[in-house]
Amino acid sequence: MTPLFSDAAFWMTAGAILCLLVASAFFSGSETALTAASRGKLRSAADRGHKGAARALDVTEDSERLIGSVLLGNNVVNILATSLATALLTRVVGDGGVALATLVMTVLVLIFAEVLPKTYAITNAESMASTVAAPISLIVKVLAPVVSLVRLIVRGVLRVFGVRTDPDASVLAVREEIAGALSLGEDEGAIEKEDRDRILGALDLGDRAVEEIMRHRSQVETLDAGLPVSEILTRVLESPHTRLPLWKDTPENIVGVLHAKDLLRALNRMLRDDGQVNEAEMANFDILSVAMKPYFIPEYTTLDDQMRQFLKRHTHFALVVDEYGTLQGLITLEDILEEIVGEISDEFDVQSEAQVARTEDGGYLVEGQMTIRDLNRLHDWHLPDEEANTVAGLVIHEAQLIPAEGQVFAFHGFRFEVLQKEENRVALLKITPLEPAEG
Repeated sequence: MTPLFSDAAFWMTAGAILCLLVASAFFSGSETALTAASRGKLRSAADRGHKGAARALDVTEDSERLIGSVLLGNNVVNILATSLATALLTRVVGDGGVALATLVMTVLVLIFAEVLPKTYAITNAESMASTVAAPISLIVKVLAPVVSLVRLIVRGVLRVFGVRTDPDASVLAVREEIAGALSLGEDEGAIEKEDRDRILGALDLGDRAVEEIMRHRSQVETLDAGLPVSEILTRVLESPHTRLPLWKDTPENIVGVLHAKDLLRALNRMLRDDGQVNEAEMANFDILSVAMKPYFIPEYTTLDDQMRQFLKRHTHFALVVDEYGTLQGLITLEDILEEIVGEISDEFDVQSEAQVARTEDGGYLVEGQMTIRDLNRLHDWHLPDEEANTVAGLVIHEAQLIPAEGQVFAFHGFRFEVLQKEENRVALLKITPLEPAEG
């Protein structure tokens, strides 16, 4: 045995195994650090000039290529280390060296090349990710051709079994990641429900269209431009709104938007001329001369785009039309902001009764015009809003008919009872969550 241990080849092989174990630990720890590191923290550090954080962001941009390269390197060094250990221990103990090498390498790889580096990486994810980003980036570039070949083979095998993958799909869905973090924070008491709703509301603006939150034309207050100015003034002062659309000939033909201040300024100028406004001046006054040009937008405009347009145009009032140019409703900047911060009311808003009221038997009285999104946010429900915007629309879509008063439906885990109708419109419903079936 002594000549064996004095053999230079023996110690060179043992040294090679040790180096391979260190390389395995490096690959394992790097993989964990780069995948566990918060991209938000790395971005913040990169913005402050930290080059390592910037490299870590770059190398994690293509997660599939990163993980493929690290796994390839890790498997190569592990297999090579195990092969060398088998050859070395076979020389030492004979045929029993295979079993002994398997046992020794399993212990060494598990403790020193897997558990220990991964534990350290999880504890110091951002700092370690910044440190290993440079060498890992180089390894990814060197192994890129092999990894690309492996990706093609994997996708080909998956396609044989009917599984198709999107090569451009992101491994991490940012919105879902944020939503999950917010929900977890709410469960742990670190985040209030209202704060969670505000953040998610802001994230959803790019996925929602103005038609989902606009005030429907049946609820839009308009004025006939042909009315006497005195009557228009009376209606403007009685209205809770400062901007009112003006129509001519038919209510669908919007010709302008009257701002209460513009009308009052014009009347004030007439008063300053001779101290009073005579009937002739009122009769000859053209209301359209003080009205703003109407701003029309398509109903499929996203809320995010529309908010940017409001800010760019220095206005916050738009009329929504469909593909045929027919008026569908109106939307304001306040409507979009309410999707983020909740209901905004001032001293001139008409105070209506709550849209949701709790009943003694555990149900909820809900107005049919209430949006599904608002109801979900209020109670943390998950009613679908892909096919309908309002609760009444959801019932009609699921029932495939206009229900009558007293009809009851059950779907999506809830019981819907139609309590009140106004002509063909479902005005009031009673919604009761269904208890999960036992067993």
